Amino acid sequence: MADEGNWCLIESDPGVFTELISNMGCQGVQVEEIWSLDEGTMENLKPIYGLIFLFKWQNNKAHKEELPQIDTNADHVFFANQVITNACATQAILSILLNRDDIDIGQELRNFKEFTEDFPPDMKGLAISNSELIRSVHNSFARSDPFVNEIVDPDAGKDQDVYHFIAYTPIHGALFELDGLSRGPVNLGSCDENNWVIKANEAIMERMKQYGASELHFSLMALTKDQIELYEEQIEELDGLILSLSEDLVEERNRLNHERSMLTHKLHLEKEKRQRWHRENTLRKHNFIPLIYNLLKHLAEKDQLQPLMAKAKSKSATGTTSNKQ
Repeated sequence: MADEGNWCLIESDPGVFTELISNMGCQGVQVEEIWSLDEGTMENLKPIYGLIFLFKWQNNKAHKEELPQIDTNADHVFFANQVITNACATQAILSILLNRDDIDIGQELRNFKEFTEDFPPDMKGLAISNSELIRSVHNSFARSDPFVNEIVDPDAGKDQDVYHFIAYTPIHGALFELDGLSRGPVNLGSCDENNWVIKANEAIMERMKQYGASELHFSLMALTKDQIELYEEQIEELDGLILSLSEDLVEERNRLNHERSMLTHKLHLEKEKRQRWHRENTLRKHNFIPLIYNLLKHLAEKDQLQPLMAKAKSKSATGTTSNKQ
């Protein structure tokens, strides 16, 4: 892989991914974390455009030989080799966005897709790494922390866990696994929009089984339709149905009004969640070190810092003593 250089690590978080996608110019989609693979959970998230799976990457030949074979005839699939270490989350997202015709990806990503359409996978990967839009949006979620990576053990690299993102999405009637560290896309068999999630879940479960019961570091997220837009559309549709009912259909009117109330509540919760995500992302990017420095400096100038430190040490010592008793 190329040197990660100016590409930062970003958190595996649905709020981060949703805002990242929006900032690249895409509209009408969001990312949701999935806590269960049961059909009920997946049904509530529909329509699902793709799945993003995070797992601990294993670099051993035996594991690779068990994987399905690369589809060498998938020229219609946008597939890019990953050439930047820290870009795997963004690349997994792009693997879904650039392979779906039913997502508004915005003009800049459409131009990028058209420009790289005839590129081989390695050149597509280099094009991603050199895209000013993609790199700048990705790096906008860098944590402003001057202490990160200041001290690195040069001998620890081989023992450190490496986590990796891959994507699953249906393309022209087949389910594909898109892993930038593979040579190409993996065709997992024919599917349609109704059953592809089930097939993807089976593939994900097979991957998880290979790690044994002791490995719990997995994460699964879904790229879905923007839930705010979805609820607003459903409410508008219900309003039309309610207006069209004759006055004597009281029971049906009550049922539709109850359904509308439920959707209004879900819409309210979704808007609150989106506001919380935006606040969390703002805090992620903010550098609090100057504030803390100036606060400590001000306390020191007022001769209040030493008494506070002494009080904290005393409280800490008292707490330690109490725990020992």
